[in-house]
Parts: sequence; C-alpha cells; structure tokens
Amino acid sequence: MSTTTEQPAPLASGAAGAAQFAGWDSRKYNYFEPKGRKASHYEDMTVDVQPDPKRYLLQDWIISFADGTPTYSETWTAAKCTDWHKFRAVDEEWERTHYQRQSTIIGMISSAISNARRSGAVKRFDKAWLKVLEQHLGAYKHAEFGLGTATMHAQRYGVTQMINSAILTNASYKLRFAQDLTLYLGEVALDAPNLDLDAGKSHWLNDPIWQGTRRAVEAIGGATDFLEKYFAVNVVFEPLVADLFRSGFVMQMAASQNDFLTPTVVSAAEGDYERNLANAVELFHMLANDPKHGDANRKLFGEWLEKHGALASDAAKHLQPIWAIPHVKAVQFTDSLNSAVERAEMIAREIGIRFPLSIEA
Repeated sequence: MSTTTEQPAPLASGAAGAAQFAGWDSRKYNYFEPKGRKASHYEDMTVDVQPDPKRYLLQDWIISFADGTPTYSETWTAAKCTDWHKFRAVDEEWERTHYQRQSTIIGMISSAISNARRSGAVKRFDKAWLKVLEQHLGAYKHAEFGLGTATMHAQRYGVTQMINSAILTNASYKLRFAQDLTLYLGEVALDAPNLDLDAGKSHWLNDPIWQGTRRAVEAIGGATDFLEKYFAVNVVFEPLVADLFRSGFVMQMAASQNDFLTPTVVSAAEGDYERNLANAVELFHMLANDPKHGDANRKLFGEWLEKHGALASDAAKHLQPIWAIPHVKAVQFTDSLNSAVERAEMIAREIGIRFPLSIEA
C-alpha cells in the first residue's frame, strides 16, 4: 500500500466557490472585516490596497527579488502574526488626511513665527537661551532627521498597507519637524545676527553631550528588522530621549527665558508623537497578544527594549549639562528624567512587556 500523499492540483478557476479565501463568503462589496460596525473611510482607502496572495483566489506575485523573495515578505521582521491585516492605525490617517494635517501644522508654525518677529519677540530672549537654541536645538534637529530616515526605510517593508501607512506618516512627521527646526532657527537668526546656524551640526558631531544620542539614532538606523526600527523609535528613543529634551527641557524652560515662540514650534512634534505612539502601541500590543505567536513576540520585544533602552538611557544621561545652561532653571534634570522613565515604563505595560531594571536605575 502506497503512503505517498498526492498534492492538490493548482487552482485554475476563478469561479465563485472554486476556493475559499479571505472574505470568500461575504455578501458585501469588500472582503475585509471592519473594526467597527461598518468600514470607515480610512479602511476603505488602506485595507487590501497592498496585494497579499494569501488573501485572494488566483493572484500571486508577478515579480520577485533575484533570490526569490517576493515583493513583500513576512520574513523581513522577526515578529510573527497570525493575521497582519488585523491592524488598524488609531489615528486612521491616510494620504489625503495626512497632507491636510501637515499643511495645517506648517501654517500654524509660520503664522506664529511671523507674529513673533513682528512684535520683536526674539530680541527679548535671554542671551544664554539663545545659545541653547543655537547649539542644542540646532543639534537636536539632526536626531529628528535620523529617526525620519530610519522610519522612511522601515515603511517599505510592512506587509500590509495599514502598517506601511502608519510607519510612513511617522517618517513624514519626523522629517517635517527636522525641517521646522531648521527654518525656525533661520528666522531667529534674522533678528539675532550673531546666531551661528552651523553650530548645531558641530555640536551634533563633536559635543560629548550629544554623542550618546548619535549612537542611539545610528543604532536604530542600522537595524535590519523594520519593526525593530519602528519599536526603537516610538517605544524606546522617543520617551527616553526625544520627549525628554522636547517636553522635559524646551517646553518647560522656554517661558522663563522670555521665549514663548519656541514651545509653539516644538509643540507640533509633541502632537505628532502622541499619534505615532498610539499607532505603535496598537500594533505591538496586537503582536504581543497574538494567539499563536504572542509569547515569542513578547520575548523579542524584550530583547529590543534591552538593546535600544541601554543606548537611550546612556543618551539621556549625557544630556544633563544642558539643563544647567539657562539662567532661570524652571525644572531640574532629575525630575525630567524620572518623568521620561515613568512614561517609557507605562508604554511597555500598555504593550504587555517587562521594563528592564537596568533602565529604571
């Protein structure tokens, strides 16, 4: 008696009922299951826009890479998922809404700067604070650019349009904010002629204060797993370094230095991060609680948190001297750092992973 198992012949029919695929028995015009009672505009514009041969009857990849890897591959991340298409971005942002929001932000910043310059606001900035803007806000814009390029690379590898869109809008916000800071410092220099617009780059490359941040950003950019990049940016670097500097220093200190303009510019990035963080937590919580791969994913995320957390913690501690520069010290570094670590812990809990004791210390 033969034990050979015959393989089913490849399907050659597109007739209804010839095979079962995602949503094959649906009596609706679309084949996906909406998150709510009915599909939102965001879902109509993103779900199943990116091809996935596993979800359809006859379709297969038309082209592939030279080594046989298909156009999109689940092997581009170590994380596993039973259904990547389940993810929906919390902010439900797609192309049209993204351009609208970016345009609104740029208009808000431009109006604020124009009004401030008209009233001579820059001339009232504390002189030591101008040096902070010149040297350290000018250095920090390079970190934002680095995170933007890292997430821009990562978005190409997402296996669904919903994941790609969330990471892509993240990248766009980062690159826009790096540009915001560059243009803003140029506007400040019009009313503060001695401001050195090249000082930020010099401090980014050479100042010991920023070398930990450079290492952390370059480690993110060098990661080969696209979800590791997305995780490291939003779950680790943002709360421990980026938000520490933006919210824990600039937003807290500026008003006491007679500067009511810089917080307006920086507040746009704070709003960006709230959206990016919500999307990231939604995705990583879904993966951490996957019915089949949840345990392995939580272990993986813990490894990423240990690796990038050590770099981000070191970067944060190197920033401490900046808090001593302003004449009026409205907040202490230790308070800002404690708040940053508490937020990072909260994010880890929301995802469902353990926060390393090494970072808590």
